[in-house]
Amino acid sequence: MAILIDENSRILVQGITGREGSFHTQQMKAFGTDVVAGVTPGKGGTQADGTPIFNTVREAVEDTHADVSAIFVPLAGAADAIMEAADAGVPLIVAITENIPVHDAARAYRFVSECGSRLVGPNCPGLVSSGKAKVGIMPNQLFKEGHVGIISRSGTLTYEMVDELTRRGIGQSTTIGIGGDPVIGTSFTDTLRLFDADPETHVMVLIGEIGGSDEEAAAQYIGARRGKPVVSFISGRTAPPGKRMGHAGAIITGGVGGPQHKVDAFEAVGVPVANTIGEIGDAVEQLLAAGAAR
Repeated sequence: MAILIDENSRILVQGITGREGSFHTQQMKAFGTDVVAGVTPGKGGTQADGTPIFNTVREAVEDTHADVSAIFVPLAGAADAIMEAADAGVPLIVAITENIPVHDAARAYRFVSECGSRLVGPNCPGLVSSGKAKVGIMPNQLFKEGHVGIISRSGTLTYEMVDELTRRGIGQSTTIGIGGDPVIGTSFTDTLRLFDADPETHVMVLIGEIGGSDEEAAAQYIGARRGKPVVSFISGRTAPPGKRMGHAGAIITGGVGGPQHKVDAFEAVGVPVANTIGEIGDAVEQLLAAGAAR
């Protein structure tokens, strides 16, 4: 099985005719994803490599029954694109666009929640259910079907982690990049709950970073439940206070978001914190050997 997307997911791409949207739509199709529609205002009635284009998300949903939207809309229109998808009733919205202002992202997140949809991102690489479907920008060749769920705030470290596991012959159920902005739609805890409910996910890898308190909240959830084993990694542990490392949310301010506090929170609930990607691979390998099937 998988979480959020699978072989039955029907994807629409907002911004399909742009450079990024066009390229990554082709890559998603090559992965085997069912991309059923694109949306670019003013280009309705045309096609992009065989995919029908609509002027609005509502038209696309009504015609194709799309249930996932991938947002590749440029920054100026990205928040409105997220809200348009939610207003059209799309259950899952994956926002790849980065640098959305915090106030715009907060407004979009609130609207999505009020509509009963789920937002992943913004500023995320998307998600992959190995062997089933991909939404976003993760490299196709890395993935192998299996039983490890991966949650990450860092795109690049996500790819490195998947590659490390695949090279060891260890497959993944679903890999999700939740995004590194201060306001995101789906948290570590949200995703841990989904993996806990997935019978095909046996072990989880959580890749956090400095800034914010999402990792601490995840540790609190882990400590309060009897669930599947989790292995963690915290990036940016050598960053000085006030130094932003890559993501808008990866900054230590006022003593909040420091790496040691995150490490302590995980270790307090029995979650090992690895120092390298290789150490995560070792830990996952040991956990699987101890009882979980690959």
